[in-house]
Amino acid sequence: MAEKQRTMGRHLARIFRSAVALLLLGGCSHFQDRAPFTEANDLFSKGSYSASLEKYEQIGAKFPELRDRVLFEKGVVLAHPKNGQKDYQQALDCFRQLIRDYPESPYRQNSETMVFNITNVILKDQAIVAQQTHIDMLRRELAGKEGEIAALQEKNRALDQKVFVVATRNGPVDRILIEKNERRLTLLAKGEALKTYRIALGGNPVGPKERQGDNKTPEGIYVIDARNKNSGYHLSLHISYPNEKDKKRARELGVAPGGDIMIHGIKNGFSWVGDAHAEVDWTKGCIAVSDEEIEEIARVAPSGTVVEIRP
Repeated sequence: MAEKQRTMGRHLARIFRSAVALLLLGGCSHFQDRAPFTEANDLFSKGSYSASLEKYEQIGAKFPELRDRVLFEKGVVLAHPKNGQKDYQQALDCFRQLIRDYPESPYRQNSETMVFNITNVILKDQAIVAQQTHIDMLRRELAGKEGEIAALQEKNRALDQKVFVVATRNGPVDRILIEKNERRLTLLAKGEALKTYRIALGGNPVGPKERQGDNKTPEGIYVIDARNKNSGYHLSLHISYPNEKDKKRARELGVAPGGDIMIHGIKNGFSWVGDAHAEVDWTKGCIAVSDEEIEEIARVAPSGTVVEIRP
């Protein structure tokens, strides 16, 4: 409603400036007796629109010869953008009555202009309302579709989980593929992908780990060689970084290669973050998943499972 009023106000502002100027500055020059309108105009100027309308009605009853000006001023008040109780239809009725009953009035031309502009504003507003109604309908339809999509996604997740459970009954996974660029961890068994997870990496994720403290996630072939159920992060599957290639590179650079690279859950005490943790790379070089996901991975990936980390 506020936007509707602002739109109408913009369309009528120019007309109101000229109409009000006519009333307050030049309009009175058409009559020898200016006194009847003084109080009504003051009320109008102060924003007391209802009181000014009542005063105009009294003037029209007392001074029939001023009825055309009364109609014009009432129309202006009824259609004024700042009037919280504006009524465009009543304003049109005032202007049209003036045009019909007082063809020689000095306010006739301005009344015709006001009728034209108010009618256009009403038509434009009706078009805006129709468009907004259509937009609202489309939004409701989209919301319904989003619900259907969410339901299908949940159904697919449940199906994937069932397939994953059935597949791992025949034995553990034998390979974990980590694709850094895609931020994706995939569990594989006998070459078949069973399930994927979104991951977070080290805070400096591009390129292989070279030295201790560089916050990079390694790249290469490793294995799960240890587990720590009491780490500072929810569960931890230690991978065998550095391998011989990593150690050689570090020697050539004259640096320590670092270590303690894990696949782990969220930092203890922050499990409420859930899947949102993967929105940013926050580890010191490890591969992070949610707490529920690391529990699942730990159940199906025994020590000795190959871990391949690709760029």
